[in-house]
Amino acid sequence: MGGKQDENEAYGKPAKYDPSFRGPIKNRSCTDVICCVLFFLFILGYIVVGIVAWVYGDPRQVLYPRNSTGAYCGMGENKDKPYVLYFNIFSCILSANIITVAQNSLQCPTPQVCVSSCPETPWAVESNQLSLTVGEVFSKGNKNFCLPGVPQNMIVLESLQQELCPSFLLPSTPALGRCFPLPNVNYTLPDFPGIHNTSVSQGISGLLDSINARDITVKIFEDFARSWYWILVALGVALVLSLLFILLLRLMAGPLVLVLILGVLAVLAYGIYHCWDQYRVLRDKGASISQLGFTTNLSAYKSVQETWLAALILLAVIEGILLLLLIFLRQRIRIAIALLQEASKAVGQMMSTLFYPLVTFVLLVICIAYWAMTALYLATSGQPQYVYWVSNESAPGCENAPVNASCDPMAQSTNYTCPGLMCVFQGYTSTGLVQRSLFNLQIYGILGLFWTINWVLALGQCVLAGAFASFYWAFHKPQDIPTFPLSAAFIRTLRYHTGSLAFGALILSLVQIARIILEYIDHKLRGAQNPMARCIMCCFKCCLWCLEKFIKFLNRNAYIMIAIYGKNFCVSAKNAFMLLMRNVVRVVVLDKVTDLLLLFGKLLVVGGVGVLSFFFFSGQIKGLGKDFENPHLNYYWLPIMTSIVGAYVIASGFFSVFGMCVDTLFLCFLEDLERHDGSLDRPYYMPKSLLKILGKKNEVPPGNKKRKK
Repeated sequence: MGGKQDENEAYGKPAKYDPSFRGPIKNRSCTDVICCVLFFLFILGYIVVGIVAWVYGDPRQVLYPRNSTGAYCGMGENKDKPYVLYFNIFSCILSANIITVAQNSLQCPTPQVCVSSCPETPWAVESNQLSLTVGEVFSKGNKNFCLPGVPQNMIVLESLQQELCPSFLLPSTPALGRCFPLPNVNYTLPDFPGIHNTSVSQGISGLLDSINARDITVKIFEDFARSWYWILVALGVALVLSLLFILLLRLMAGPLVLVLILGVLAVLAYGIYHCWDQYRVLRDKGASISQLGFTTNLSAYKSVQETWLAALILLAVIEGILLLLLIFLRQRIRIAIALLQEASKAVGQMMSTLFYPLVTFVLLVICIAYWAMTALYLATSGQPQYVYWVSNESAPGCENAPVNASCDPMAQSTNYTCPGLMCVFQGYTSTGLVQRSLFNLQIYGILGLFWTINWVLALGQCVLAGAFASFYWAFHKPQDIPTFPLSAAFIRTLRYHTGSLAFGALILSLVQIARIILEYIDHKLRGAQNPMARCIMCCFKCCLWCLEKFIKFLNRNAYIMIAIYGKNFCVSAKNAFMLLMRNVVRVVVLDKVTDLLLLFGKLLVVGGVGVLSFFFFSGQIKGLGKDFENPHLNYYWLPIMTSIVGAYVIASGFFSVFGMCVDTLFLCFLEDLERHDGSLDRPYYMPKSLLKILGKKNEVPPGNKKRKK
């Protein structure tokens, strides 16, 4: 007996009866105050980082294109000239790959000028125009695309040698604020160094395929403008389906669970049959692994009988284990079903909880938007640097050109002996306190992103747990349920437990950042790793993944205990873990049954919305009338994918509330079993369905309005 008692108390002593306990404690004090203070100080520092980024940053460097003088197009004196025209657009392709060009904000080693509109017709300087002046050729011909400040009396040949005016123009379309040539247009260009007429069309098409996203963007916006109300209808259908599924759980959770379990067993049974059929065919053919030998081509193993025999044995073992579990754990499965039904009742009594994920979503958007803007401003906090550049350093007169030397794009070049010498953008300065601390500030911002996001998620879990706990610990439902349980739980959590939520969120954030760092190191060293190093790295990543999952599970249950008892994070996590370990079999059964049901619900909602959206937007539903015709779209799959993603988000939001309700009621149920015995003084709070399954009953006489105090 003593050994059994010691074994039962290995995970802590069961909770004792407390006559004053009536659900979530109202008289509580602040928890984890030190972590709360650190969190607020960190948030203040995060705000300071945002202010510093806003003061020193200039996102216009990313949002607006620049001309060769460094001035922004579409702003200030160039307000009426929003587009950049490249004198030689092909230098973007000839000088570097398109990824490098995109990383440099589409800066190409060629003069650039702000224009009000892009050229519409092809044109090139003719040989008889080289001796004329700039004013005669460019100004009079309505082709005034020269750099600002070029004298009108300058000879055209000299302006071309110094690259002050374009030698040719191509019909272009504005994209991303730049004038990009139109593809599939037949025109002939004169010979220029490094450019051939045969490669013009291919170069333009390749450039547009890589960076010209405007046409696609316009078509996307057009599709959204034509189909947004139908997308909202699809999201409304997802909302209704989610509510119907929760209602279905309330009415027939038992049959649903039975159908899902039998479905899993049927799928495994079919897998066993299929493996046996393949094994029998290959066995008759004599296809053995001894004939195949060892090979790195894994698909070849499908043609040997041993592969299907191993799969057959594995599936048979899993099928047998599930059948045994179904037989011996049927009582616990019934408890899980009863808890699911009770969770559906709780959600029905507090419908406002279903819309709390909207609050979480708004807070998450604020956190992500603040981090994105701060990171953008920090990335553009340096001053732009310009250096001299020339396309051909070996050209006559360019031997002594100050290539790569700093220059001022606003000042005109004085080295006229080198044709094509220009001042081009190189990057941003790394001098100054902010620039030298840029990496540290970005790391601070990343930590702020993870910490605030995890804190918002923790807040949502703790608030919902407090609301659902007040439902369970109401002896007479719904009379004893508080009037505004969700609002009370929200205020109570913010007032007393901000520090505890920050503590749990910080632990989880550190593990997630460690995973990201490990993934980054693995990505950088993947080519240089030997098999042993890859194996070790894989083990480290697997361990961190398991650690993150465990911390999420522990935090979730700790927040439930915090919401009920108001104790600090460490004590709540310990009590929750001990309580779950004392009922580990029930935990596993409930977790898997709940996961199976919620997965089925998500598939039902997302699959239903996806199928309906596909048939509607692809025009396969006929006879709906003129008011219900599918819109004419450029990409009919776009609203379909939007509807599917939106349906998944809605279903995840609804079912996350339902999952939190199940977990909260489960912990309350376990505490109820330990605290009470059904007597007149210590009646159970659990519903009659659970009492019937457990073979227990309350001695409170029927018709009593109040439990005995």
